[in-house]
Amino acid sequence: MSIFEYNGSAVVAMVGKNCFAIASDRRLGVQLQTIATDFQRISKIHDRVFIGLSGLATDVQTLYQRLVFRHKLYQLREERDMKPETFASLVSAILYEKRSVRVWPLLVPTTLLSSVDRDCLSGWGGHVYVVTPTEVKERILKGRMD
Repeated sequence: MSIFEYNGSAVVAMVGKNCFAIASDRRLGVQLQTIATDFQRISKIHDRVFIGLSGLATDVQTLYQRLVFRHKLYQLREERDMKPETFASLVSAILYEKRSVRVWPLLVPTTLLSSVDRDCLSGWGGHVYVVTPTEVKERILKGRMD
């Protein structure tokens, strides 16, 4: 078994005019065995920066902690939040320096549910964030749960 097949997942994103959406499935599993049905793959760094991480669950959690740590250091030094472009460069640099990390970053509802219904290694609905200049909407989608 390849390490790339260990935890199945789906993460999708789209960009519109002055807004974006990011969505993921909620299942954490090892091949055909479901371990959790509420695993969080989308992480909020600050109000305008979200990251979706797909791949090995332990690497996802470790990378998220490193990104939050680096963002807090940036906030202390610069006294402001990172711009999305700066954060994308940070993610790129961290992934390049640790090439053994098994995650796939992604910087929507129908597409997500279609992919989840087709793939038995992901599922249990979806988690969607829609970010506009004035608000952040979070939705939980109901989907196939088998």
